[in-house]
Amino acid sequence: MLLPFEDLPEEFQNDAVKKYYNILKNKKSSLRAKRVLDVTISLILLVILIIPIIIISLCVKFTSKGPVLYKQVRVTTYNRKFHIYKFRTMVVNADKLGSLVTSARDPRITGVGHFLRKYRLDELPQVFNVLKGDMSIVGTRPEVPKYVNSYTQAMYATLLMPAGITSLASIKFKNEDRMLEMSQSIDEDYVGIILPKKMHYNLLYIKSFDFKTDIYLMLKTVKEVLFH
Repeated sequence: MLLPFEDLPEEFQNDAVKKYYNILKNKKSSLRAKRVLDVTISLILLVILIIPIIIISLCVKFTSKGPVLYKQVRVTTYNRKFHIYKFRTMVVNADKLGSLVTSARDPRITGVGHFLRKYRLDELPQVFNVLKGDMSIVGTRPEVPKYVNSYTQAMYATLLMPAGITSLASIKFKNEDRMLEMSQSIDEDYVGIILPKKMHYNLLYIKSFDFKTDIYLMLKTVKEVLFH
């Protein structure tokens, strides 16, 4: 739930964040409903997707060396760090071989990984993050601490709510890897160009947040994935 403003971390103590905090303060019932919706949908998804999850696990395991799941430190509510779960789509130690952001033709991506990324199947294990309370179905995609350190004051407002599996920004930037394909400096272009644009949509989400908005974005995500 929403903490008292004075109890927020120091980096949140500014007028830009307080503007969005006051918006959410008036939506406490929607925040409670959001958590109920997250748990309900995650449990339903686990039942429906258990067979595909097993099949994908076997495909990842037997087509490249390394673990089935990939864990990475990301940032969620109130700047708290957690481990996000994904099916591994890259070679082992990929984060030490290049940028933390990937382009479409990144040589670190495995054959199966390209397919999983195209249909966002690599993100299925994040239902466990949702059940643990680290994430929500809908919300700002969690960034690594390196990129959070480059946030403007207003951007910290996106951390008033749990990180999400999908969002309006995720849909708008579904081809982010292609946008960075010709970049000469992926990290600089991501932080300087793409991240501010994504945050524009993430902050708009806070303003319009309610139960119906989350349902709409969930359905829109399914449509975008199926008709990619």
